[in-house]
Amino acid sequence: MELIKELRSKQKEIEGLTSLVTNSVEEKDMREMAAEELLEAVEEEKRLQHELFRTLLPKDEADERDCILEVRAGTGGEEASLFAMDIFKMSGGCSCFAGSNVCCDPWSVLSTNFILLCYRYEKYSQNNGWKFDTIDIMESAVKGYKEASGTISGSGVYGKLKFESGIHRVQRVPVTEKSGRVHTSAVSVAVLPQADEVDVQLRNEDLRIDTYRSGGSGGQSVNTTDSAVRITHLPTGTVVAIQDERSQHQNKAKALKVLRARLYELERHRLHADRSKLRSEQIGSGDRSERIRTYNFPQGRVTDHRVGVTHHSIVDVMEGESLDVFIEALLLQEEMDAIASFAS
Repeated sequence: MELIKELRSKQKEIEGLTSLVTNSVEEKDMREMAAEELLEAVEEEKRLQHELFRTLLPKDEADERDCILEVRAGTGGEEASLFAMDIFKMSGGCSCFAGSNVCCDPWSVLSTNFILLCYRYEKYSQNNGWKFDTIDIMESAVKGYKEASGTISGSGVYGKLKFESGIHRVQRVPVTEKSGRVHTSAVSVAVLPQADEVDVQLRNEDLRIDTYRSGGSGGQSVNTTDSAVRITHLPTGTVVAIQDERSQHQNKAKALKVLRARLYELERHRLHADRSKLRSEQIGSGDRSERIRTYNFPQGRVTDHRVGVTHHSIVDVMEGESLDVFIEALLLQEEMDAIASFAS
């Protein structure tokens, strides 16, 4: 209503200025001044009309929620696991000092084809006032990540990061490559809106909870106590396994949080598919050929294939400085899709 009032007021102003411009009785200086003001008023009217139209478009209520980020190594073997680690740390999974060129990750230090600063996505999160917490990490043989997950909390987190869901392809010379050949590998990223207990009701009879001994590096309790937790949601077959914490209760709490997010997203997709197929390509089927973005390190560029945008400073993107180049284009594309749906 405030926008409508402001728009009507601006339209009355335009009528008055138009009258002054076309009134030959007025002095020339007055008409010229009115003409300049009229141009500004018309531009403001267009802005208000666009803003008003945007308020009428369908909203995704999950956009303001916190999210859970899940990264998995895909095709490409160990190089995929190393890039999975890079992508995850872009989201804040590293505790290096912000602003430092020194990274705690030895694989990043060994890499010769790009500068890898560990606070990339973390820096992007900090710029937006967000908080990152690691949920679970499963390392590969070369200390990359087979799988990694974390929570990101803050204002409008899911609304921005949801566009990261999909297959990220990387072309670079891996640190494990001795002959200098460029390898192509892929990493899958899933960004899920966090669900509250009121959103997803988990019944005890629908859950199978298994405990087992943790694997990998860790404290004294690793491989000595059944602290790892695997929860299976029997109706959907969804499985979540967490072993990051020493405490079985902490791992169970984390697993339940991830399970709620996955079930919430499944329900959102079911409802969404019932209403419209217009935006069904946002996450895709999960097939590795459905790449959403390519990181070409030898040429120093990043391309988002959904909107055809290429950025020619891969270091800026990996540092989280230029991620908005893609997010803003994707938000605009989402708005255009919504307008098309609304108009039809």
